[in-house]
Amino acid sequence: MFERSAKRRTGFSTFIGMMELIYHSIVRDIRKSHGNPMMSLFTNMMQTILLVVAFYVMFTILSLRGTAIRGDFLIYVMSGIFLYMTHTKAMGAVAGAEGPASPMMQHAPMNTMVAILSAALSSLYIQLLSMFLVLFIYHVVFTPFEIQDPIGCLAMVLMAWFTGCALGLVLLAAKPWAPTVVSIISTVYQRANMIASGKMFVANTLPPFMLAMFDWNPLFHAIDQSRGFAFINYNPRNSSIDYPMMVGIIALMIGLMAEFYTRKKVSASWSARG
Repeated sequence: MFERSAKRRTGFSTFIGMMELIYHSIVRDIRKSHGNPMMSLFTNMMQTILLVVAFYVMFTILSLRGTAIRGDFLIYVMSGIFLYMTHTKAMGAVAGAEGPASPMMQHAPMNTMVAILSAALSSLYIQLLSMFLVLFIYHVVFTPFEIQDPIGCLAMVLMAWFTGCALGLVLLAAKPWAPTVVSIISTVYQRANMIASGKMFVANTLPPFMLAMFDWNPLFHAIDQSRGFAFINYNPRNSSIDYPMMVGIIALMIGLMAEFYTRKKVSASWSARG
């Protein structure tokens, strides 16, 4: 008779409670790499800046600047780097999210969907903040620039994030079954995208035999379309918005079904060591 009666919760209160749980999980994910969230942001900014500088130097040494789109050369470089970083970081964050056998799942409100959403949203938060800060510093300190369609560019950043999350979900579902193989596939895909994403090329100038080497990649389409939104004198003809969207939706559906199946079958003893 001393037990507290269960309090009935409305759908709205359940939704608010879920959002609060996701918020706290996002904060935990952001602080996971470093106790100070500002240091996590600074580290990500430095990774982005170093990649931009490296590609700028490489283009200059190899005399490839003439192959870029007419306009601000650094915006051309950053349009590829930002989407590449957003895509690979989202995939890595979701693939490394807490699984069904994680000790965190012992806490009653926690579940794998909350872990996946918090990993994806924390990655997006860090990438967007880093991107805006780098662009702000470049605009104020170095030279003012103008982006033709900033909303379209932002939509392509979200497209790169969405496809990265969908692919990461597939890897997360497969990880308990073959952790070593999944780790190798994830590493190879991220390294291959340094070239396969096409961020060093203008799709309109590629011959058909080279285009066939890149157009399978949804990130290639997102980067090329983002440059069409960024530059007034570039109209992407060899890429589309529909392709990465369809790849992302298909990978998301496969990942959700596989994650549901894995969640029912996985056991903590799978990762035990004798």
